[in-house]
Amino acid sequence: MDENTVNTTNSDITTRKNAQVIAPQDGTQSTATITAPTERPANEQRQAYGTAKTENLRDSGAWRVLLPAFVALCCLALLALPLLILIPLLSDSIDASSSTHGLIWLWVSMIVIEVVVAVGIIWGLVKVFMTQAGNYSH
Repeated sequence: MDENTVNTTNSDITTRKNAQVIAPQDGTQSTATITAPTERPANEQRQAYGTAKTENLRDSGAWRVLLPAFVALCCLALLALPLLILIPLLSDSIDASSSTHGLIWLWVSMIVIEVVVAVGIIWGLVKVFMTQAGNYSH
């Protein structure tokens, strides 16, 4: 077998694998009719569903105000609610006649821990939500 016969056989096999063959492949016919992909007319409208590129991304812009406002309220509540509980406990412990007078160290350390954790969470929420809302301004 020479090189030309081997190359012709390999290209026929590749053509049959990669194209749509209309003729039967029972070996009786040596040539096959191959159809080319049809082109779409230029005036035909294309539609794709479920992708962000085809969705209408225009909005009223209200979420750019509402989302940061909601996050700010949640951050304020995250900081204020534990302090509303811990500060009265600390003020009661400061009184010398109180039964919890020996627990001042507990309330102070809980306030410090709560503020540090709340500041960390608030910093993360502000970093995620506030900067993201600012990136989409008109």
